[in-house]
Formats: sequence, C-alpha cells, structure tokens
Amino acid sequence: MDGKANDLLAGILPDWPQWAVSLLLAMSAALAVTLAINHFYTSNDEKESPEEQKLLNKSHKTHESLLAEFNSFRWSYLSVYLVIMLADWMQGTHMYTLYLSYNVNISALFLTGFLSGAIFAPFLGSLVDKFGRKRSCIIYCVLEIIINWLEHYSHFGTLLLGRVLGGISTNLLFSAFESWMTTEHRRKGFPEEWLARTYSDCSIANGSTAVLAGVVAQVLEDLLGHIGPFQGAIALTFLAMILVLRWDENYGEESEGSHADSSLYRQFVDGWKLVASDSKIFRIGLIQALSEGGTYTFVFMWVPTLLGMDPPGGVPTGAVFSSLMMAITIGGVCFQPVEQFFGTRITSKAKAPEISAVFAYIMASMSMAVPALCLCCAPAGVCFEKVLASFLLIEFCVGLSSPIAGMLRSKYVPDAYQGAIMNIFRLPLNAVVVSGTYATDVFEPYQVFGVVSGLFFAAAVIQMTLAIGKTKEVKKD
Repeated sequence: MDGKANDLLAGILPDWPQWAVSLLLAMSAALAVTLAINHFYTSNDEKESPEEQKLLNKSHKTHESLLAEFNSFRWSYLSVYLVIMLADWMQGTHMYTLYLSYNVNISALFLTGFLSGAIFAPFLGSLVDKFGRKRSCIIYCVLEIIINWLEHYSHFGTLLLGRVLGGISTNLLFSAFESWMTTEHRRKGFPEEWLARTYSDCSIANGSTAVLAGVVAQVLEDLLGHIGPFQGAIALTFLAMILVLRWDENYGEESEGSHADSSLYRQFVDGWKLVASDSKIFRIGLIQALSEGGTYTFVFMWVPTLLGMDPPGGVPTGAVFSSLMMAITIGGVCFQPVEQFFGTRITSKAKAPEISAVFAYIMASMSMAVPALCLCCAPAGVCFEKVLASFLLIEFCVGLSSPIAGMLRSKYVPDAYQGAIMNIFRLPLNAVVVSGTYATDVFEPYQVFGVVSGLFFAAAVIQMTLAIGKTKEVKKD
C-alpha cells in the first residue's frame, strides 16, 4: 500500500529529492492542523467587551450588527491586500531570473531600489497624510503598473528607472495601506481589540499568497517567458486599483478638520518632531529597522547557503520557498492564541503585544544562531537538517511578529501622522538592508547569520524596554 502511495506521489510531484518532498508534505500537514485547530478557537476580540459596550450605547447598535459591519470592512480591506501581495510576490520571486536573462548588473539594480527607498522614505509619509491615504494607494497601483511595464525592456537605464520608482512604491505599500486601514477602523467606531483579527489575517494572507504566487508565476513563465509573471502582476494591480476606488478617503489630522489647511511642511516637521520627542515611537521604529533588516538579510542568504551545503539530490528552491511561506502562514495563524496566552497567563491584556513581540524576536535570534554556529564549527552534511529547520523557524517568527508589529504601531503611533512616521521608520530600515546586502558579499555566511541573530536579539532587548514601561494609549485623532 505504501509503495502505491509513493508511486502516486511521485507521479504528481516534480522530480524532487526525497527530503524536499517530505518537507513539503510535512509543512502542508502542519498548516492544515494549525488551521483546523484555529477554526475551533473563538478569539475574545469578537466577544462583547466593556469598550464595545460603550460604543454600542453611543451608536445604538447591537453587537451582531457592529460585528457584521466590521467583517464587511475587514474583507473590503483584505480583498485589496490579497491582490496587492499576490502581485508583489509574483514579480519578486522572478525578478532575479528576469534580470539574469537580460545580462545586466543585478546587484546595482537591487541596491538602487533600496537606496531609492531610503532617500524618499522621510518625505513620502507626509504626502500620504496630507493628500489622502486612498489616493496614495491608487498612486501605488499606478506606479506598480508602470514599473512592471518597464520590466519588459532590457535597457539598463530603463530598468534602473524602474528600481527608483520601485523604492517609492515600496514605501507606499508599507505605509499608505496600513495607515488607511487603522484610521478607518477607528473612524467607523470599531473596538481596538478587533484590530488584531485584521492584522492576523494580513499575516496569514501574506504567506498564503506567497505560496500561490510561486505556482501562478511559474505557470505564467512557462506560457509567456520570463516576463509572464510581470504581465500577471500588471493585471492584478489594475484589479486592486479598481477595488481601492470603493474606499472612503481619510487623512492625517482629520479630527481637527485641518488637513486641508495643514501644509506639507508642517506634516513633515511635526512627524519628525514626534519621533524625536516620543521615545516609545522612536523605539518602535528602531525595532522595525532591526527586525525587518535582519529578515531581508536572511532572504538574501537562504538560497546560496542551502546550495553551498550540497544536500542529496540538490536544492529545489521552489519546494523550499513554498515550505518557508507555509511557515509564515502558520505564524500568522498562531498570533492570536499566542497573544491571548501571554495576556492571560503571563501579563496583562494591555501588555500582551509587547511581551509577544519579545518572545518572537528571541526565537528569531536563536534560530539564526543555529546556522551561525553550524556553518562555523560543523561539517555541512551534519548541519543541513538543523539549518533548514532554523530557516523554517525564523519564517514562523516573521509570520508571528508581523501582526504584533502592526498592533504596536497602531497602539503607539497617532493616526494623524501614521503615514509620515511609518515612512520615517523605513529610513533606518533601508540603511540596515543596504548594510546587510553589503555584508553578504564581504563576510563569511556564518558571520552574516551571527549578525542577523544579533539584530533580532537587539530588537528583543529594545522591545523589552517597552514591555516593562507604562502603557500609553495612542492619540486616535
């Protein structure tokens, strides 16, 4: 019976080594079990709370009607987020291959994108808050359509322009959409704790769309060549833009009714003043730079590291990538149970996000210490399984920490300056990413993983200072 099952699997799956097939099946089973357990888990964020009761009394609504409105709003946002992330993953997974076929300087193109992001980050957020988050999301879609169209041309200058625009669009992707959602959530009068469900769904969607993107992009590449995934991304981005048109607009400083009178200069200066004067906001930005910088550096490292270890049968990167993305999805699914555990067993509900983040960053630091030690002190054949397991663990931590980081930003960053401050955060982030990219070319792999482990440990230490400090309610105006 087992022989027939193996023959059946061999006929369905590509010609991958046995370890890769086992990995993919094990991660698929783990994801299925996690989703099944989560299906029967009823989170407290959808039960009636004292805060919700106050909102219901003011609005004269029932719990059921408010929850129905929230779910409608949540899916309106998630439908856009799913399409946007699917398009982003589709081009990201095949960009290196496309540039390789063009025979251009790939390092220069990627470095240009990161430098562009660093240069424009301090200014874009103020534009987002001043001219509207919805309009900024539409501008992102327009830029992405242009960028993916430019990828059709092998001329280096044209590709370079695309990377410059890519630095701008990336900043918009990670600020305009989230700041719109957070502000709109509060403007519609939904309880704060319900934000956790949206952030958790975003993390799950991110991992899920990445797995789907690998399959769809490969099909498009087989049909249309290396440019196929980028043509698919254009269609998806256009769809997302149509969906965004249904949204209401919101701005910074909306409660004061002053966004029309507030100058762009004031938005810019006030955002920087707030970061400089509020140590909690400053630490949130520093934690983001350290943790995401470490994650990006790991992304650069995992393929060459596994290839260099020469496992039996080689490394089918598609199978490993899908497994890593399933680990992210599992982390997103586990976010709410983990936060509830810390909020009920370890600390108060108010401090649960801070403690959960410390836990996630410490796990990430430990996971990256494994390849740092193994690649330094043990034979490659002995270390392969341990290193692969550590890669799965860090991606689980990414899926777990992503919604936690979103909750902390919504907790500490005022709505009026969401766009400005979130883009200011991306300035040190891009600096860490550029440094990490440089380190992969200069240092030995085990040294780079040691640095990444140190980045996550530093993030955990700074996060702990927030966890032991007094809780501060964000100014929601």
